Amino acid sequence: MERLLVFHLILLVVIREVTNICAEGLLINLSKLEMFVDELPDMPKLNGFDVVNGALKPKSLRIGMYNKKWKFHRDIPPTPVFAYGTSKYTATVPGPTIEALHGIATYVTWYNQLPSKHILPWDPTIPTAMPKTGVPTVVHLHGGIEEPESDGNANAWFTVGFKERGPTWTKKTYRYHNYQQPGNLWYHDHAMGLTRVNLLAGLIGAYVIRHPVVEAPLGLPYLDEFDRTLVVFDRSFAIDGSIYMNSTGNNPSIHPQWQPEYFGDAIIVNGKAWPKLTVRRRKYRLRIINASNARFFRFFFTNGLQFIHVAADSVYLSEPVMTNNTLLAPSEIADVVVDFSTSTSDFAILANDAAYPYPSGDPVNEANGKVMKFTIKKNRELDTWRVPKRLMNYPSADPSSAVHTRYIAMYEYTSDIDEPTHLFLNGKSYEAPATETPKVGTSEVWNVINLTEDNHPLHIHLGLFVVMDQTELVDVEEFKACMLEKNDAIKCHIEKYARGRKLEVVAHEKGWKNVYKITPGYVTKILVKFSYVHSNESYPFDATAEPGYVYHCHILDHEDNAMMRPLKMIK
Repeated sequence: MERLLVFHLILLVVIREVTNICAEGLLINLSKLEMFVDELPDMPKLNGFDVVNGALKPKSLRIGMYNKKWKFHRDIPPTPVFAYGTSKYTATVPGPTIEALHGIATYVTWYNQLPSKHILPWDPTIPTAMPKTGVPTVVHLHGGIEEPESDGNANAWFTVGFKERGPTWTKKTYRYHNYQQPGNLWYHDHAMGLTRVNLLAGLIGAYVIRHPVVEAPLGLPYLDEFDRTLVVFDRSFAIDGSIYMNSTGNNPSIHPQWQPEYFGDAIIVNGKAWPKLTVRRRKYRLRIINASNARFFRFFFTNGLQFIHVAADSVYLSEPVMTNNTLLAPSEIADVVVDFSTSTSDFAILANDAAYPYPSGDPVNEANGKVMKFTIKKNRELDTWRVPKRLMNYPSADPSSAVHTRYIAMYEYTSDIDEPTHLFLNGKSYEAPATETPKVGTSEVWNVINLTEDNHPLHIHLGLFVVMDQTELVDVEEFKACMLEKNDAIKCHIEKYARGRKLEVVAHEKGWKNVYKITPGYVTKILVKFSYVHSNESYPFDATAEPGYVYHCHILDHEDNAMMRPLKMIK
């Protein structure tokens, strides 16, 4: 038996090596591509509201998903992509930025115009939507505090012309109330088992909720050339220009295609690889969205420019925080001001030095260590924008308000060759009945226990949360063994193990978040609020309706297999 296992292991290694050699021969040599040759695009904008006779009114948008070709770099052949847009001609990667107004509803009918076959390899051995009539899609507004029917449930997918629909599909037109605090969101595909490939194909876009009455007095760059959204992600390309994704799984006898993480070496910003932007010697606001499948970015400027954080994810901070670098997990958003007038040079390179996988993976190389270039004009000028000492004060997190305490454990399971096969939350599949059933309008304490070696960005639909504490697990292997047997933190006496070092939450992440990086070997305590953080008003929709919500790891390869659980609100 042991000899057979060794033989299979050797054969698997040989197959993977040959596959990698063949793949490398088919890939574009990124080291030969010139960086900073394409201008940074400013993505098309769609107003999510109407003005009728001087009054603001809700607006209905029709946004399709199209198969087209896109130029990611001057010297890369046109790439087949899936793109959002109001037409195939205007569709872009990322899609148009939707500009919504607080309190004014936006209605979006999302149309699937995609072909019968996917442009990327996918794996039917993980829980996956498998219709007969085309590529299934469904749109999730990440960070949106919206009704369950418009949340983009993974099983609410639909195909071209709505010919086939998933078991939790309810309606064609989504309603976004936009009643939450002003901030940065983004929309992306969320189809069961296909999220990683549908996003990789291009189905992403930014969404901003603005509230001029409360934002304008701040004096921050706002709604002009100094207010820019940067959607950042990574891709690899074959020599014909197509997006490269490994078609062989890490456990091919179990999962023919699925890999635990996707990484590409070309860093894309607003649809261009390593773009450039000419800026004036003034303050610019950069709303940076990490739209990668699995890559963490630790951004910094090579000339020492600093980030002034004004918001994290979809919520303003109470006061600005200045840093030399900023670490963003997949799906996290940093809303920062950069003052280019303080630069001592005429250019600045936005760079990255986060290992991949994070935190203990490979170091960056020349390609994925550079992001974009800012050329700074020499002439100084009057800057009409400012960064105030105080931003927005929302009610602080109050642990005494929590009505329930939960334990959420993160597991990774491996094969006989010690390669990941799947990941679970609380040791349960997505299909298992919901065990997290918060009451609408309440707060809960969640103790998130990371028993894996990876940092997992936890995203909770509907809920916003504040990180209260991060405590290292001592004798972690002993505790992990107990958890694998009993799957119960209380029975495994977590208090005996959660007594190691404390990790301080960085200042610009101490406010309300919808994603947080869960450190391996630690218990991260969060206070989750299932109501608006900016007011005491109740939701203008029934949050207990079907199909409910979910929470999951936002490394998309993990989410698809199957690090996602249902979240069912109750009255």
